Amino acid sequence: MLKGKLQKYTLILASGSPRRQQFFKDLDIDFKIVVKPVKEIFPDTLKGAEITDFLADLKSKAFTNLEDSDILITSDTIVWLNGKALGKPKNKQEAFLMLQEISGQKHDVITSISIKTNKSQKIINDTTTVHFKNLSKEEIEYYITHYKPFDKAGGYGIQEWIGLIGIDKIEGSYFNVVGLPVHKLFKELLKFSA
Repeated sequence: MLKGKLQKYTLILASGSPRRQQFFKDLDIDFKIVVKPVKEIFPDTLKGAEITDFLADLKSKAFTNLEDSDILITSDTIVWLNGKALGKPKNKQEAFLMLQEISGQKHDVITSISIKTNKSQKIINDTTTVHFKNLSKEEIEYYITHYKPFDKAGGYGIQEWIGLIGIDKIEGSYFNVVGLPVHKLFKELLKFSA
């Protein structure tokens, strides 16, 4: 549906995330992937969605020469737990500590998307609340060993084994937790066909 409506545009997805790339394929739209390295550093005064909004915008600033027909999509996801952001774990120990922190708690998964052309920019975000059961040390170690979740905010993927056995309930969009509030992105992209 979107493919026909966006024919005159070139959609650029600036993400190395295989999950985000799959979402774009599932939306049945033509797009190209261009990833530019960005140091994801944000002011420590920011909280919650302010962080992901800032980082999605920061990633978009790496693209300085957009064509008139380009629509650039950049995005960022964090896990927000007890007033602090959990990003991606650097190693097994960090992943273990993150999952211990998440265990038996509820947390928010926040994703922001920047939709930018050379004339305009809009940043949208979405929040999903995830409730985890108490995870045993054995369950955490099994998950990290077998799934190596080092590219995932909070050290877990909801679509993986840990999500199947560990999540009691979610409030909000499942796809947002996977990495993109696709329903909100679709709504914004439709506006380009108006």
